[in-house]
Amino acid sequence: MSIRVYRNAAIHTGDRANPLAEAMAVDRGRLLAVGREAEVRAAAGHGVELIDLEGAAVLPGLYDAHIHTAQYAQSLGAVDLREVRSLDDALAMVAAHASRLRPGAWLFGGRWNSNTWDPPAQPDRYALDSVCPVLPVALPNADGHTVWANSAALRLAGIDASTPDPVGGEIVRDASGEPTGILREAASYPLRDLMVSPDLRDLLHAAQDELLALGLTSVHDIDGEDCRTAYLAMRDAGELKLRVHKAIPMVHLEAAIAEGRRTGQGDDWFRTGPVKIFGDGALGSHTCHMSRSFAGEQGNVGIAVTPYEELVRLFARAAGAGIAVATHAIGDQANRLVIDAYEAVGGTPGLRHRIEHAQHLRPADLARMARLGIVASMQPVHCTSDIDLVDSLLAGHELASYAWRGMLDAGVALAFGSDAPVEHPNPFAALYSAVTRARHDGTPAGGWQPEQRLSMAEAVTAHTLGAAHAAGEADRKGVLAPGKLADFIAVDTDPYQESPDAVLRTKVMTTVVSGEIRWQQT
Repeated sequence: MSIRVYRNAAIHTGDRANPLAEAMAVDRGRLLAVGREAEVRAAAGHGVELIDLEGAAVLPGLYDAHIHTAQYAQSLGAVDLREVRSLDDALAMVAAHASRLRPGAWLFGGRWNSNTWDPPAQPDRYALDSVCPVLPVALPNADGHTVWANSAALRLAGIDASTPDPVGGEIVRDASGEPTGILREAASYPLRDLMVSPDLRDLLHAAQDELLALGLTSVHDIDGEDCRTAYLAMRDAGELKLRVHKAIPMVHLEAAIAEGRRTGQGDDWFRTGPVKIFGDGALGSHTCHMSRSFAGEQGNVGIAVTPYEELVRLFARAAGAGIAVATHAIGDQANRLVIDAYEAVGGTPGLRHRIEHAQHLRPADLARMARLGIVASMQPVHCTSDIDLVDSLLAGHELASYAWRGMLDAGVALAFGSDAPVEHPNPFAALYSAVTRARHDGTPAGGWQPEQRLSMAEAVTAHTLGAAHAAGEADRKGVLAPGKLADFIAVDTDPYQESPDAVLRTKVMTTVVSGEIRWQQT
């Protein structure tokens, strides 16, 4: 393959030593030269292939540091209840979707949010049974921490009145002790184990094209072992078009250690990532672990999904085996305990431990995160989606909430992602949220807690180099410089020159991974 020169573009390299360039030469999947076109062409030599980017703005390939690609792939053909505003409307959509499924199929999807339903209603299995009495139905809510199931799904999972609540979870029950069909946190795990699509590899093919079209060239996948198996098959068949850093589910940690997995193992298309551990639940489910009760819910401080002593044991076990740890923590008490556990285990050279979401912290804990080198893996759109919830449920709490500015100022490394399908995986929506802290309609004016806003350059860095740093890959990706992987995107809006509103509407023109055009607007 000849050397390619990508030219006629405003290239924002992310490289402080050479922030702007006109052209890039690519040789065997890596950048050979980046700079002025004449210099790049001279370095590339004769017989090069010239590719005109037609004046587009160019960025390093965007890197989603927290995404559930298997769940996202399944969601593309599943029932989507995100915009539903009543129980009746939710049931009508479920019934319509069920009518299109084959006998015996599971009905997947969900992303419902009963906090927004009018009139207020509590979903239960009997409501689902009324529209779907035969097919098993399991519908995660908007934050993914509560599952709404029908009776058929509960039977398949072996959940009945005699089933005890698991550690770190709750089977919601009615006055007679019968499960209502609402399963919180660890109580939903048996259902999640059953919710496996037999055609996942095909679904991931479609999903990767969607992600490439959004400008994503790398992902930290947080889903299960079935997803790992599918991705490895795709890699071996030469079908991967975007790069995958694959997390290990906590329940598979011992097996992964026995197999000899280590964080960073693999190649530039597929590498083993950290083990994913849950510290608590989520704000929308009223299960994130707080130091004080939720407003209006005296005594409810959320759920410690993994007790502190077990966190310490798991952290030590993983780190001792060369596996980094990524721990979900949303509430301030969960974050405090996770930081305490990382500190108790001590430094682990070569491994970057992370807190996933890190949404609500006590202000003093920001400096502790920085001192311990803990990466904050955060999703900016969560902030703007949760404004009303935070203002109502956490009123009066003294917190650093979605504290991107505070974290950067304290020296905490930021890695941005989407948590799709909880949020849409569009990274430009994340950039908009990070710099405005406003909803897409511009509210609240000036942004919510605007002192925590970032500059566009800081937000882009968190979605490129920051995510690469979290994976221990900053030596290979995240900036456009000689020797780095040739992963970049050409877009119709220059985020460094245009308004945040324009950035929100950005369209990707071309996505290049390993020097090859993997997606192009037609």
